[in-house]
Parts: sequence; structure tokens; C-alpha cells
Amino acid sequence: MHVSLRRTSLAASLALLLAATSGTALAAGQEAHTDAGLAPTAAGTKATLVLKLRDEAALERYIQDTVTPGSPNYHRFLSTTEFASRYGATDAQIAQVQAFLAKQGLRGEVAANRLAIHVNGTLGQFGTLFQAPIHDYVARESGRRFHRPSKALVLPATLAGTVVNVGGLDNQRVYLSHRVRNAAFPVAKSGPAPATTLKAPAKAPAAQDNPTATGEPGNYTVGDVANLYHINPLYQRGIDGRGSTVAVVTLSNFDPADAQAYWDGIGLTTKPHRITQVHVDGGGDIDAGSGETALDVEQSGGLAPFADVLVYDAPNTSASYVNAFAQAVIDNKADSISTSWGLPEIYNFAALNVDGARVDDTTDVGDLRAFHQIFLEAAVQGQSVFAATGDSGAYDTVRGLGTGSGPGEFSAPLTVDSPASDPYVTAAGGTTTPFNYSFGKHPVESITQESVWGWSYLQRYFDTYYGAGAIDLFSVGGGGGVSVYWRTPFYQRFTDGVRRSEKDQSLVYNDPDAGPTTLLKLPGNFRGRNLPDVSLNADPETGYLVVSTVDGGVVSGNGGTSFVSPQLNGITALLRQSTGQRIGLWNPHLYLVQNVFGYGRWSAFNAVSAGDNWFYQGEPRYNPGAGLGSLDVTRLDLFLRSGF
Repeated sequence: MHVSLRRTSLAASLALLLAATSGTALAAGQEAHTDAGLAPTAAGTKATLVLKLRDEAALERYIQDTVTPGSPNYHRFLSTTEFASRYGATDAQIAQVQAFLAKQGLRGEVAANRLAIHVNGTLGQFGTLFQAPIHDYVARESGRRFHRPSKALVLPATLAGTVVNVGGLDNQRVYLSHRVRNAAFPVAKSGPAPATTLKAPAKAPAAQDNPTATGEPGNYTVGDVANLYHINPLYQRGIDGRGSTVAVVTLSNFDPADAQAYWDGIGLTTKPHRITQVHVDGGGDIDAGSGETALDVEQSGGLAPFADVLVYDAPNTSASYVNAFAQAVIDNKADSISTSWGLPEIYNFAALNVDGARVDDTTDVGDLRAFHQIFLEAAVQGQSVFAATGDSGAYDTVRGLGTGSGPGEFSAPLTVDSPASDPYVTAAGGTTTPFNYSFGKHPVESITQESVWGWSYLQRYFDTYYGAGAIDLFSVGGGGGVSVYWRTPFYQRFTDGVRRSEKDQSLVYNDPDAGPTTLLKLPGNFRGRNLPDVSLNADPETGYLVVSTVDGGVVSGNGGTSFVSPQLNGITALLRQSTGQRIGLWNPHLYLVQNVFGYGRWSAFNAVSAGDNWFYQGEPRYNPGAGLGSLDVTRLDLFLRSGF
């Protein structure tokens, strides 16, 4: 007896649906494509068989203990070896998988955490082993060639409870970096793009005492981040990340000299020779995403100038992204890990049928489950993990698919980004900080308080002065909303403002011939994990300088939640040094502090009560636009050092 191992990528399903269309864009890097027939069977590749955790419920209970003050296991984090012996696959399970591989003369290498088996072989061997011939495909617009199984993989029923996912047989590019440039060149439907003029801040950042700050929105540095979010008192105590290690997981390679040039250029003294690159699955390319990697290192390493920096780069495929995270967690050298790449959560799974009925989690494997196991391991090892929530506001599919009501276009349901939606990740959202702005010769307007980042405020400006609909900025802004896969985690259950999913949300494709086709109906009123958890400045209009050779050197007007994730990573290095121990999963600490102390003079959070991300409004409580709000890092440090 055999069972099908479902490939749970909605994007792949959409690609098949659109194979005969004129090249409508799908998720990041994915386009309509043509089947070019059987891939060369002798071509080599590495497959990864992801193994199921042993006693996941017990692991979750232990993690909760590690972040609960007063628990006997508070901050008693495990080593990789301890994790493997308690929660990894058993010898018998691994032997079963090895016996299955041996049918094609294959033998795999067992990962140190006992949650994966890596196997080198040929496309022909794997196609035969999984009863799914691997074909080549050619993307219609870019001409990019890739391979993947032509149908669902098949596994023996005896392995159904052991192998939860198989990766590495699909090398199609998948993920987006969550970086956005400012509106100096907005998407204009007609006529020239208006010029932008950045003015002085409407309200100066608090405590302008960091010598590396510029005080100029659009040209902010890590020094401005320190000014905005009350980090300077830690520096004044000698807290600089010394003894801590941060890791960046990314899908493009980069030139480490860019990061050093950034730090030197803003006058920041840093630990020398601190960057170590780890190229997973051969490493990523030097490409358009290299600027993302550069900014991740510049921000995380800039906020913690004497921390060591590990950069795990991998090719932009689902399997390699999982492998890069797994390597960072298995190595267990990093106290905190951040990533700024993702894609809509609903592209990762097929847990919902067209009528919105939920399928049991055990039948829905895919990348969400593979990532989740890795994040659980990170949490129990005391590693804090951060992920950007995306830059498409409350409608995460818009950046990947575009929207509209015409033929060949998609609807825009309320959606969230993955891997940020995982409950064992701290989801990094975005705000706009106070500034004045104008475009062309039109009037100056102001953002007077820190607000949920959403370019609806610019949309109103352009509609007023350039004509309604002349420029379309929908739905640029900080990602946030309600997961329709992950249920409300324990730390959000008693938080005022946490919401359920909205009703009547569907992903619909307007087929030019057949008319509207519902691809996925999302469940309404679902008690899902809310994100983001916390937010910092991410609006490119109040954004940052980046040094990136690929982008031409020093570039201003950069933003996106891709800045917030590495900033939280660097902040964690400071907190780790200050407290003398790893922080572990941030979220229980954050929600406990907010639920007990609320907002006010001694709060670790600044309430974000204005702005919107095109759907969710800022409020003086938790909201899916900005989460708990922005941070007061010094006060958070005080709470953590007190053992609260």
C-alpha cells in the first residue's frame, strides 16, 4: 500500500492552472510556464526527507516552561544533542527510511537533530523512487528553466507517520525579499512619476544622542533606530553585543565588504572580522536579492556592533530555505536568527478545500510543517527567531499576483506572510515615524505620530493632487492579519485586540474564458495566530540608507519589514549580553509584559494608535497593523533582567 505525499504549494497549483495563459505572474519568481518534458535523468540533486517530531505536544509544554518565570525549567534550554535524543526520530524510524531509499541504491545522511535525512542521487532515481517523473519547465516571461515532479510523490504507507515532507526535487524560485523603495517612483498609470521631497521630521526622534544617526527620514541609520527606540542607555552601560552571535538566513549571497563599508561610513566602531558566511546547498547567487542580505547584516550587526554575525545563504527554493534555517538551528551557535524573505501563507499549504473546510493538520505536510519543527527546536534551544511580515499590508498576495477584476487577474483576500505567521517566530511588522512630506509643488503634509505603516496616506495624497486612480499604491504597507492555518497561541489568548479571521475571503482567478474561478476559500471567524507581534519603523519614506554593490553603492529611501526583522535580531544580541543568557522565544515575554503593565510611563511598548495597513487600524492596544506596538528597548531590558 502507498500514500501520496501531497505537494502543498498553492503557487504550484496556480502555475498549472495558468500554464496556458499569457504569463500571469505568480508568487516570487514564479510565472506561467511550459512543460518541457522529462528532465535529464542522470542530473544530480540532493533531496531532503523531513522526519516527524517525536511527541510535539511535550516539546511545546517544555518550551512554555523555558519562558515562564518560576518554572523549574525556566531558561533551561537544550543542546542540539539533547533535542535530538528527546524529540528526534527514533533509530527504528530512520532505519525504515534508509531501507526505502536503498530500493534505488540510495543512502541518506541523518541530520544532527534527527529531523531530516539528506540524500544525494539523480533525478531519475528520485523520480522512480517516488513514482513521480521529474520534468523540466520553462517560465514563459523570463525563460528561466527549472525542474520539479510532474505529479504528487508516493510513499509507502509504512512511512506515512515518519516522513512529513520531501524537498529538493523542485528548484523553482519561490520567495520574495521584503524590501521596498520609497515613492519617488510610484506605479503611475499615466503620465510621469512625481518627484518626492523629504523634509525634516515633524517631531524629532527621542534622545538625539547617537553619533551615528542622521536625523533624516529616508537616510536613517542604525543610530536613528537607537534614538527612536530608546537603545542608547544600553550602549552607555557598555552593552554592545559582545559575547553574542546573530545569524541571518537569506536566499542571496552578498559581499561582506558592503556591510563593513556601511558601518565605517556612519562612523560605527565594530568588532573586526566578525562576519562568517555559511553557504547552504551551494549558497545563493549574487543577484537582485543581494541588497537584502547586505541590509540584514548591516542592521543586525550595526545595532550590536561587537556581536559575531553568521550569514546562512542558500538558493531561492523551498527546500534550500528550510535547509538554511535547519543548519542555523542545528549549528546552535547563534543566539538569535532573522530572515526577511517570505511568501503568502496560503501558498504553502492545501489545508483548505474550495468550500473552506479544514483538513486535519496531520494530512497537510509541506513547508509549513517543516519550518515549524525547526522553529520549535530553535525555541527549546533558546534561539530567538524573527521574520518580516511582508510589505503588502493586510493583503499579502498582492505583491506576488497583482489584483484586479479584469480577465487574467486575481482577487485580493486578507492574507498573512510565512514564515512570520508561525507561532514560534516573532513576527516583525512596520510603522511610519513622524515626518513631513510633499511631492512636486504640492502642499506639505505630515505624519505627526508613529503610525501603522500603510501607503494609504500617500494614496490619499496622490488621489487629491494627481487625480483619483492616477497612481496605484495598493496595498504597500506592513504585513499583518490573522493566520488561517496556525491557531491562536497560548501567549495571545488573553490579549485585548487579538482578532479572528474575517468572513467571505477567497482567492479567485478571473479566467479569460471560463470566468471567475474560486481557487481557495478561506475560513471566516477562525481563531488564528495574529501578527505582527511587534513593529518598528519600516516605511521607505522614513526609511534607511543601505550600502549594496549590486544596487550601485550607497542607496537611500529603503524600507520594508525586512529592516525590522534584523533590527530585532541585533537588539536581541544586546539583551543577551545585558541579561547574561539567551532570551529564547520572545513572544511569551512580550505579551506577558504588555498584558500585566499595559501602556504608560513604564511600559516596554509604545502604543501605535494611528494609521492602517489598508485594513487593520492602529489602536491603543494590540492590533494586526502594528501588533503590541513599537519597542522601548531599555524598558524591555529592565523587565528581562528582573526575571519577569
